[in-house]
Amino acid sequence: MPVRTMSHTAPVIDIDRLRRLLDGVNVFGFNAVTGGYNRVGYSGEDMAVRDWFAREMGSDGLQVSRDAVNNLFGRFGPETGPCIMAGSHLDTVPEGGAFDGSLGACVALECVRALRAAGHVPKTAIVVAATAEEEGRFGGMLGSQTIAGRVTRDWIEQASDADGVRLVDAMRDQGLDAFGALDAGWAPGSISAFLELHIEQGPVLEHAEIPLGIANAVSGVCFLQVRFDGVANHSGTTPMEMRADAFAGLADFAGTITDTIAIHGTEQSRITIGKVEVHPNHAHTIPGAAEFSIILRDTSEEVMLGLRDAVRTKLETAAARHGLALSIEEKSWLSPVALDAELHAMLMEEAGTLGHAALDMPSGAGHDAQTMQSVCPSGLVFIPSRNGISHAPEEWSDWADIEKGAQLMLNALVRLSS
Repeated sequence: MPVRTMSHTAPVIDIDRLRRLLDGVNVFGFNAVTGGYNRVGYSGEDMAVRDWFAREMGSDGLQVSRDAVNNLFGRFGPETGPCIMAGSHLDTVPEGGAFDGSLGACVALECVRALRAAGHVPKTAIVVAATAEEEGRFGGMLGSQTIAGRVTRDWIEQASDADGVRLVDAMRDQGLDAFGALDAGWAPGSISAFLELHIEQGPVLEHAEIPLGIANAVSGVCFLQVRFDGVANHSGTTPMEMRADAFAGLADFAGTITDTIAIHGTEQSRITIGKVEVHPNHAHTIPGAAEFSIILRDTSEEVMLGLRDAVRTKLETAAARHGLALSIEEKSWLSPVALDAELHAMLMEEAGTLGHAALDMPSGAGHDAQTMQSVCPSGLVFIPSRNGISHAPEEWSDWADIEKGAQLMLNALVRLSS
């Protein structure tokens, strides 16, 4: 790891400037009724915030570029040679929070602003990245997968969201060609390290009263789309033993999740039934169909495979018990990843230099850092989430913690780029 060197004026995060930048991002897609944010991948709001963020980087003198999937890059420092990349995503889940992803992109740009203000010129370029479609509307992390050259034609052709909208169509509507991702990977060696700051999206740091987390690994994610088909019928005239109730099959399966994890999982295992639709969804009608998502996570691929097999068996059992037809589609599979040990050690060391406690911890949520680890050493810094809440309007992180995390990112970028 490079020896730490600093300019005559040590760069310092301007927390008010950072707050203004995040507020500017969050103008886009804000729902004043719910308090949530809606910048789902390749929506109009998502495209508009990227245009705005590109202008912000350009006004700071960064060399701004985009790729085929609308990843944004702002280069600071030498125009040629490898770079240190830092950033996160700008898209949100529906009715998401103000900090998820967008804070990391804003922190990366604030770090460059702090470097410029201090007169620090990096020997290795720093590239601010605002990645596209990280939240998995279409089942993956398209932005960072494109950078890493890990997108396939087959995946692009079959990718669709929970409403059946195809990736190729959503991108075409925004003037983009999804298949351009196949040729948009960065050359080997062009990125020497990747750093990402993110809210924890969980309760661990707040519960431990520790302001920083340094992730050592990121859980894998398996996305299954499941459908039970039974018979819609009158709820008053159809005897209970003669029903083919799709919702009853769903409820039966849901009740097996705790035991499935106890038998086949670990303390890092997660199984979540997310989006659910029943048809015909009328008060006096037995549901004839239930369609739902299942998300499996663990930091061990072997455990994930075992969980996936167990879930399939439980679904088949529930279908047979209730007289239902069953279909299961695996929408995506992201393998768990161990993050770079040397970069992890450097981040822990820099946190200590700043006088802040930092927790060595895994990440239960997927992040761009796990994809980027396939092409370069990658590091992931967490700050606490109040009550562990994320993907909701109530999402919040305290600015005192944000400042600590941002300064850690800044010091790490100075050290890596020197």
